[in-house]
Amino acid sequence: MPAFRLCDVVLDETIGRATPDVEHERAVAIFDLIEENFFEPVGHSGGPYRLQLSLLDSKLIFAITTEDGSTVATHILSLTPFRRIVKDYFLICESYYQAIRSATPSQIEAIDMGRRGVHNDGSQTLMDRLAGKIKLDFDTARRLFTLVCVLYWRG
Repeated sequence: MPAFRLCDVVLDETIGRATPDVEHERAVAIFDLIEENFFEPVGHSGGPYRLQLSLLDSKLIFAITTEDGSTVATHILSLTPFRRIVKDYFLICESYYQAIRSATPSQIEAIDMGRRGVHNDGSQTLMDRLAGKIKLDFDTARRLFTLVCVLYWRG
């Protein structure tokens, strides 16, 4: 059975360098994504796959190759539909981290549920935007959306 999964994710130089904290978060997001995923470029017989992400204007470029480097596809995804979701996600994460210091457990839990809900919305938006191009399961979409968020985060 073909392996419909990512074996490597690379951020090219157009992504740019960030603070050490942001670089660490990017590395963790990539590790989590590679560790467990379902990734099937539509119409391709199987991988595993390497994904190179780059930025051009307000677009995220998905350059997909097989493990041996054979070109599979390149998809361009506008980041505009994600701006509001990512902004909301960062705001609620900030509230969550503040709440951890001083709020009651029930308040923290309520904020965390909201945080997960916004993250799920972003993950679903990502799946919708990639429909017909790349099949993902929801957990992979969540991990990939986390990486998209970290690309926005400046530390």
